[in-house]
Amino acid sequence: MDYKIFFTVFFSIFVAELGDKTQIATLLFASDKNISRGAVFLAASLALVAASAMAAWAGGIISQHVGEKTLVYIAGGGFIVIGVWTLIRAQPVIFVSPPATARAGERESRCLRSQGRF
Repeated sequence: MDYKIFFTVFFSIFVAELGDKTQIATLLFASDKNISRGAVFLAASLALVAASAMAAWAGGIISQHVGEKTLVYIAGGGFIVIGVWTLIRAQPVIFVSPPATARAGERESRCLRSQGRF
C-alpha cells in the first residue's frame, strides 16, 4: 500500500467532510436521546463506506474510457462551474424601481418588501 496516497486521500476527504451536510445530519441523529449513538455511528459509517465504494468503482470504470488529463480538466471545470453558480446565487436582491407615479413613501415601502425586510 502506498501510504502517501492513503494519507493524502484520507486527509482530503476528512477535511472536505468537516461541517458538511453529512456530518450535520449525523450530529442531529446522535443528539436525539431516544437513538443509540453507536447505531448512528455504525449507520453513518456504513453509508460513507458505501458511497465511497461506489465512487471508487465508478472512478475505475471511467478511467478505462477517459484519460487522466481529461478527467482533471473535467473535475476542475466542474468545480469552477459550481463556484460561479454559488457566487451568482449569493448576490443580494437587485433593487427593482417602482413605477415613476408612485409616491416617495410607497417607493421605500416597495423597496423594503422586495428585499424581504418589511
